[in-house]
Amino acid sequence: MDINTIWYALIALLFIGYFFLEGFDFGVGMLLPFVARDDTQRRIVINTVGPFWDANEVWLITAGGAMFAAFPDWYATLFSGFYLPLFLILVALILRAVGFEFRGKLADAAWRRAADVAIVVGSVLPAFLWGVAITNLVRGVPIGPDMQFQGNLLTLLNPFSLLGGLVSLSVFALHGALFLNLRAEEEVAERARRLALRLWWPAAVVLLGFFIFSYSQTDLFTATGLVPGTLPVLAMIMFVASVVLARLRYGGWAFATTGLTIVLATVVAFHGLYPRVMPSSLGPGYDLTVYNASSSPLTLHVMLVVAIVFVPIVLAYQAYSYWVFRRRVTGRSLG
Repeated sequence: MDINTIWYALIALLFIGYFFLEGFDFGVGMLLPFVARDDTQRRIVINTVGPFWDANEVWLITAGGAMFAAFPDWYATLFSGFYLPLFLILVALILRAVGFEFRGKLADAAWRRAADVAIVVGSVLPAFLWGVAITNLVRGVPIGPDMQFQGNLLTLLNPFSLLGGLVSLSVFALHGALFLNLRAEEEVAERARRLALRLWWPAAVVLLGFFIFSYSQTDLFTATGLVPGTLPVLAMIMFVASVVLARLRYGGWAFATTGLTIVLATVVAFHGLYPRVMPSSLGPGYDLTVYNASSSPLTLHVMLVVAIVFVPIVLAYQAYSYWVFRRRVTGRSLG
């Protein structure tokens, strides 16, 4: 494995961590009006992700920074071509942060309702747009010989990518409901479990449709190696297992299987892309790869040393925070 491939794998790992962790707090945010009946319960729901949501976003910041440093041409083409969707994601994340941070600053019902709307919108929009962006990435977009994106917003809002957005939206919502089943007090937890059982069916429909549609829209399943033959099927098995385990009230295992569904799906996407980082729909000669879009070998080696030193420290700190705040959030714990 050469240094370019190592950095591609590291960036893929960062996105896997981001979608797994941010996936459940997106889900919690978008389900806030459906699982909470009063202000105390809304505070309980918000506090289940309160210690984690901002740390989860660090994975995205790190992935973007790593992409900029290791593959600057990939970063430039992606962020210029996908400018509007990524800008909307950024605005939504800011709106969501404002809702989380300022909701409790005023003891006013209208203020808190506005903050709740900000949290919901700031969770739904990124959850949907990330699916649109990743689907376009694996499908391919028009990239010319100068590594410039030659499409427009309508190019990105094609039926296949919109279906991908519905997949990420529904799976993240399911993931969030099962997280609430683990973290919230009993009444909210049971309501979240029942909601998860209802959410599973529409998620299954869009996921199956996306799986079938992928055969004609991408080359993910024609790549060589172990992944195309086993991991998509394993992801579907994990997804089916989640509803069975939720019905049997094995909440921890149900949450783990939705998490594995997200992880495996992301692995399939990045494996199917490799050695490309952005396929061009205008022809394979215009594809961006881990070699023609990368920084110099010296830059990649220096950054790898830095990553080896500091990434384990960050991971250890985040794991410790999850351990400290592992207990259920109850009305009594709100103070």
